[in-house]
Amino acid sequence: MRKNTFLSTRHGAAVLLAFALVGCAAPQARAPALAATKSDDKGYLSDASALRMAEVLPTAPKPGSARYEADRRVFRETRKLEGTPRWALATSDVNLDVPDMLHDFSCAMGVSMDAAHLPRLAALLKKVDDDGVRVTEPAKKANQRQRPFLIDEGAVCQSKEKLARSFDYPSGHATWGWTVGLIMTELAPDRANDVLLRARSFADSRVVCGAHNLSAIQAGQINASAIVARLHAEPAFAADMVAARKELDALRASGAPVQGAQCTAERTLIEQAPY
Repeated sequence: MRKNTFLSTRHGAAVLLAFALVGCAAPQARAPALAATKSDDKGYLSDASALRMAEVLPTAPKPGSARYEADRRVFRETRKLEGTPRWALATSDVNLDVPDMLHDFSCAMGVSMDAAHLPRLAALLKKVDDDGVRVTEPAKKANQRQRPFLIDEGAVCQSKEKLARSFDYPSGHATWGWTVGLIMTELAPDRANDVLLRARSFADSRVVCGAHNLSAIQAGQINASAIVARLHAEPAFAADMVAARKELDALRASGAPVQGAQCTAERTLIEQAPY
């Protein structure tokens, strides 16, 4: 297991102060899937049920298996992150709405993003979110994997009661974070490293939070890759990607870069995996 540097860094207090500027307010109560409720906007996939991820993903770890025990070990080890800057980021990453995601990926993109300046991109992500929900939920129901805090005791960064109402595997949060990251990478390939690192850290936040097992966020990455690959077969998605790219290019050309203590603090937090 990698040594946890978040607890021992001599700059921890400074990082915490800088990260507070990012606006890590406590999240509003939300359902733990990709969205609180199914979006009113129809997604791009006319038949999302045709993408049967329960058949594609590895079966969730079974009690007594090596993967099952690895999940337990990671959950227990990462409980020591409670109260650290990384815990604060995980708490902020609970929020899944498109405006939150645009904000979360702003440092990675190098420009402040919001729905007001990127309406085409925001609309695209809302539709993709709907597709993600319809693809992910059947896989969750097929695996019926318990969340880690139902197996071992430990702190969680959001309501355990709400989380316990849904299954663990695959992680909807990790799926959504990787989906947004993959789409953003296509829109701005020159920012690929930063964007994909932020996508990984968004998924890692679910392990830090205690809401998901490590295996669930790993499955979320596979899930997201399948969703985005399938979306590319849809002409409407391809057309909207062209429009979103033009919109983002214009913002990047005219918008003020996101720099300074906020982004430096975020980068410090996410460079190393927390497990």
